[in-house]
Amino acid sequence: MRIATWNVNSIGARLPRVLEWLESASPDVVALQELKCTSDDFPHMPIQALGYEAVAHGNGRWNGVALLSRVGLTDVTLGLDGQPPYDDVVETRAVGATCGGVRIWSVYVPNGREPDHDHYAYKLRWFDALKATIASEISAEPGLPLAVIGDFNVAPTDADVWDIAQFAESTHVTPAERAALADVRSIGLVDVMPRSLKGEPYTFWDYRNGAFHRGWGMRIDLIYANAPFAARVTDTWIDRNERKGKGASDHAPVVVDLADGAGA
Repeated sequence: MRIATWNVNSIGARLPRVLEWLESASPDVVALQELKCTSDDFPHMPIQALGYEAVAHGNGRWNGVALLSRVGLTDVTLGLDGQPPYDDVVETRAVGATCGGVRIWSVYVPNGREPDHDHYAYKLRWFDALKATIASEISAEPGLPLAVIGDFNVAPTDADVWDIAQFAESTHVTPAERAALADVRSIGLVDVMPRSLKGEPYTFWDYRNGAFHRGWGMRIDLIYANAPFAARVTDTWIDRNERKGKGASDHAPVVVDLADGAGA
C-alpha cells in the first residue's frame, strides 16, 4: 500500500498537477492539506474518475483537509475531539478515515504566526486536542495500523531546517511547539521518515528569495505512526520534483510504502 501526504496550497490552483501526480505516483491513499475551498466545492468528479473515493473537510478559508482512497474509505471523522476554535470558528484542519485496514488522519496544524500571537497559543491548544483524539483511537483499537500525516508546521529538530540561526525569532522551532509535538509522539507514535534519507529531507520551501533552488527548506510535513503501521513500512521518500516548475505548491508530497498486511 502506498500512502502520501501533500499540502497542495489550494486544490483549485493545483488540481491539474494533483491529477497528473495521482496517475504517475499511483498512491492508494492521499492526505491533502490547505485546500482553500469548501467541502461542497472540492473537485470530487475528476478525482473519482481516477478511481478514488474522497472526503473533504473545508470551509473556504485558509485551511481545509481531505483524504483520497482507492482501497476504501470508512469510519470517517471530521475534526478532533474537543478541537478549540479560533476567532469563534472551529477550523477544518483534521479528517480521519479507515482505508484498506489502515487508520489515516490528514492534519493541517495551525501555523502559529508569531510566538506572541494569539494564533500561537491556539496552535498549542490544537496539539492538545490532536493528542487526546489519537490517544483515544489507539486505546480503542491498539492493533489497528494508524498514522497521523500532514503539515505539522513544526520542524522536529534543528537539523530539520536549512539554517537554525535564521529562525531565532520565528515559530516552527520554538521549545513549546517542539514539546507539543513530542507530547503527541509520546502516546506511541514514531516518525517513519528518517533523516537518513539521501540529501536534505526538506518538504517545504518558501516561494520567496529562490528558497527551493538555494536549498532553504524545512521538514514540517510528517508521518507519525503507531507500532503496527511502522512495522509494515518498507520505504519513505519525498517527491521533490513536484516542487519544481510553474504552478507548484510550496510543499512536496511525502510518500510511505507499506508491506501487505491483514486487511490491506
